[in-house]
Amino acid sequence: MSELRCLCIGENLNVMSKVLGPAMKERNKGPIQEMAKAEAEQGVDYIDLNIGPARKDGTEVMPFVVQAVQEVVDLPISLDSYNGDAVEAGLKVAKPGTALINSVTLQPAKMERVFPLAPKYDADIIVVLWGPDGMPRDENERAMFAAEAMMKADELGIPYERLWIDPIASPVSVEINQVKACVSFMQSLQDIVPGCKSTVGLSNVSNGAPEELRGWLNCAYLIMLMRYGMYSAIVDAFDEDLIAIAKGGKKDIVELVYDVMDGKSVSVDSLTEEQIKYYRTAKVLVGETLYSASWLEG
Repeated sequence: MSELRCLCIGENLNVMSKVLGPAMKERNKGPIQEMAKAEAEQGVDYIDLNIGPARKDGTEVMPFVVQAVQEVVDLPISLDSYNGDAVEAGLKVAKPGTALINSVTLQPAKMERVFPLAPKYDADIIVVLWGPDGMPRDENERAMFAAEAMMKADELGIPYERLWIDPIASPVSVEINQVKACVSFMQSLQDIVPGCKSTVGLSNVSNGAPEELRGWLNCAYLIMLMRYGMYSAIVDAFDEDLIAIAKGGKKDIVELVYDVMDGKSVSVDSLTEEQIKYYRTAKVLVGETLYSASWLEG
């Protein structure tokens, strides 16, 4: 089995945090810098700076957070906000060549405001395949949206390798067909947009699952996506198993998940306790076992 790796974008520097949200509002660098350093120590490759919608003061908050983080870590950053003005304010102060725009949807107003920021500031950009009417229905609609993103990149002179496509992971607790469609789409992405990169908000797949079980879903799903070339993922920086998988570890688990994906017969009696949990989780994610909060119990 060839070794696959996936870049990790740490998701933990987030305005929704009970500590970091107030720190952003109060322009308190301390907690923000501590989180950035902690994520870096965990081995992430990028740090996502999620300031949320930030409608009122985004143009002040984003540059403050960018500068605070770049004072203490050398990792590239992902500028994450629905507010295009806030993203641009962050790009203006970011160290050259360090910023990734996260993200632009395919809604016309968002495309016109955010897409041109990539060539203007020499930045890469994540395109979330969220169309004018919302979530793509299946892998075919994802392919259509990816082609639209490619055409917009052509229009603006953005090289495909600076385009990161996010096919949108959705909760397995809600709709298994969407979970499967995201994986299927990854198999054809390079045929649609040759040379592009990819990413995914990985934790979305486990939304709605009990907190203590979410890691199993996130890790197994990452393996499934990495098999088809997922370049990066936005992840919990403190899930050590997940980071290990992304960096090419846990080969026995990876092989086991592949066997489930391929429909191979697996002798459960020969598996360790950890392997059994991954086996059962993979069966849920490929749609062979119905999701329930007790899937690990068999």
